Amino acid sequence: MKILVLGSGAREHAIITALLAEDAGHQIVAAPGNAGIAADVAVETALNPLDGEAVTEYAIENGIELVVIGPEAPLVAGVADPLRTRGIPVFGPGKAAAQLEGSKAFAKRIMEAAGVPTGRAVRAETLAEAESALDELGAPYVVKADGLAAGKGVIVTPDRDAALAHATHYLAEGGVLIEEFLDGQEVSLFLVSDGHTVLPLSPAQDYKRLLDGDAGPNTGGMGAYSPLPWLPETFVDEVIDTVALPTVRQLAAEQTPFIGLLYCGLIVTDRGIRVIEFNARFGDPETQVVLPRLVTPLSSLLYGAATGELSAMPRPEFAMDTAVTVVLASEGYPEAPQTGRTLTGLEDAAAVPEVTIAHAATVRDEATGALLASGGRVLSVVARGTTFAEARDRAYDAIGRIHLDGGQYRTDIAARVS
Repeated sequence: MKILVLGSGAREHAIITALLAEDAGHQIVAAPGNAGIAADVAVETALNPLDGEAVTEYAIENGIELVVIGPEAPLVAGVADPLRTRGIPVFGPGKAAAQLEGSKAFAKRIMEAAGVPTGRAVRAETLAEAESALDELGAPYVVKADGLAAGKGVIVTPDRDAALAHATHYLAEGGVLIEEFLDGQEVSLFLVSDGHTVLPLSPAQDYKRLLDGDAGPNTGGMGAYSPLPWLPETFVDEVIDTVALPTVRQLAAEQTPFIGLLYCGLIVTDRGIRVIEFNARFGDPETQVVLPRLVTPLSSLLYGAATGELSAMPRPEFAMDTAVTVVLASEGYPEAPQTGRTLTGLEDAAAVPEVTIAHAATVRDEATGALLASGGRVLSVVARGTTFAEARDRAYDAIGRIHLDGGQYRTDIAARVS
């Protein structure tokens, strides 16, 4: 199959790696890709993934049989819509359904209409409204940017002044949500949807804080692991019945079918499962630990969702091993990442058994051939093992062989899992 993957991050590299692992002869093109992706498949650096018409014309002219939209920005921009209108199978919701991620207020409305369990939330458009909501819901304070914020629009803090400062910053870009604090273990569960049927992937847990011990600012994610042995066996079925299917059915009833990847950000509280957030695409870095364990061909799931054929497919199968990923970030991330610094040691790292590297923000210097860091989260080291201890040891062995001046990573990913 000729497949176009839109995006340039570690998530897209992980998707491409999984497609290549099928050994099915897929012809894969990425736009715009990155240095690591370019080493594996063809890239179209000039194709703008935010330009739906340009992407559609490219797909038609090049006989693309499936378009996979990786990041949230093209989804919220509606890139899937012209593709779908022209009859090109596309994995990713249209603009209307992508508001499930693009607007947290929209997501809360859908959850309320569908009866999905979630925390209380108040939308504020002014500083006075934000202050009132903070006082109403109390500490710890949870403040979220209503729109997209690259995983950095959330603050959870006991400090009212810090919460108010965060709200003030994002009020300048639109509204904010002040939410009830929910306490418990967080779980990321991906579900593939064709607008009617949902099929679950394996649960994962990510680490959003920058520093060991869950200290420091929120980031896009500093590591993850899968599966989650501490979850009850009924967990996935409960999420399907109480969260995923009601949400998908509500969107279908509103004539905005959700076709693509429904990311359920969940928390297991003493009152039961609650939804923290929805995303409209694969999560990063959870994708890096979920897809390597996938036994079912990924292409069949993506194409089945894009063409409305999931009801005839069984639940995806996963290997019985474990996976751990550790993110290497640039100095200064997330506030002011230092870019343009040289990366070395990747071949040595990839030589560790059962280790792969998913590039996120890398470029190749045309003059010298050197590999350079071009963003905040630079790459993900992914390791598999028969146990979490084995996978974790391999991941940290590998990342210890990579050199990036000022590079930083957590040393406690999956440390409490056995």
